[in-house]
Amino acid sequence: MSKQNKNRLWLDLGTFVTLLLVSAPRTTGDTIHEWLALALGGAIVVHLLFNWAWIVEITSRLFTKSAKNSRTSYFLNWALFLSGIMTILSGLMISRSVVPFFGLLLPQSGSWRQLHELSTNIIMILMGLHVALHWNWIVNMFKHMSAPRVLPRVASPAMPIQGKDVRA
Repeated sequence: MSKQNKNRLWLDLGTFVTLLLVSAPRTTGDTIHEWLALALGGAIVVHLLFNWAWIVEITSRLFTKSAKNSRTSYFLNWALFLSGIMTILSGLMISRSVVPFFGLLLPQSGSWRQLHELSTNIIMILMGLHVALHWNWIVNMFKHMSAPRVLPRVASPAMPIQGKDVRA
């Protein structure tokens, strides 16, 4: 398993766990919810950078026959990305901790809160589909990580080394 794939797996796992924590603001409290959401946004940017080659490749051949299986994942990822942008934007608009920390005060509106809740619900559905589409990759990565390592054999000489007979 390549180091890059291990890094991807751990980043994705951390991002997913953070998403679960962020989706429970009553558990974490508003302040932790907001700062974790900000960290989650950063992790998503890193996730996109790690997968940029795939994004470029699929975009360039999106409507060819060879990309048929990737099209669903591609459009699902775009829907997830756009929902994420909407969630982050609406979250910043209703922020009580992060935005005021930077000295900004934004007008509060119930519409932003409703949009935030709606886009969060959409993200949870899309993330479930995203994980389901990549489930085989996730399982295979954990199988490779947990498989016992086989050490390479040391080559033995073709002819055994014989010691000299010592006669007294």
